Amino acid sequence: MIFEERLKKAIHEVPDFPEPGIIFKDITGIWHDPELVRECVQRLAAPFEKDNIHKIIGIESRGFLMGPMIAQALNCSFVTVRKKGKLPRETLHVNYELEYGNATIEAHQDAIVVGDRVLIHDDLLATGGTAAAAAQLTKLMGGQVVGFCFIIQLLHLGGAAKLQSFSPKIISLIDY
Repeated sequence: MIFEERLKKAIHEVPDFPEPGIIFKDITGIWHDPELVRECVQRLAAPFEKDNIHKIIGIESRGFLMGPMIAQALNCSFVTVRKKGKLPRETLHVNYELEYGNATIEAHQDAIVVGDRVLIHDDLLATGGTAAAAAQLTKLMGGQVVGFCFIIQLLHLGGAAKLQSFSPKIISLIDY
């Protein structure tokens, strides 16, 4: 079975979660197949192997699952970006708009230093709001956004357009 078919089979669609009308893409089935996990990490890291990445940002919470493995593959550091109030030391934050309200993400203020080349990872690209906020946070800290990588991209929501101004290098393993 080809990679895309194996990946699609591992991603379960859950209707009406977390609210009616949403079809949630549950990626937890990927972790039932260690070879699929390895191949996902390799495919997410490979396009950035020559980009001299210093830090991978993983966005809470599913960006924490493959983010550290991508960082290992690229021999760089991993940075957690979390919802407001979840990190114990001094932080910098960015407020942004969601389809249904506002949110804030933050990182430890020393997580990225001036000149760091940063790859931003999350499990899914929908409208792009959270990834764009992570990119704004990266720039606020003096880092350069080299690219974005996602397991899934929901093309009909147009999130990639929101990220283009930070970096045109936007990778996803599977598009819906």
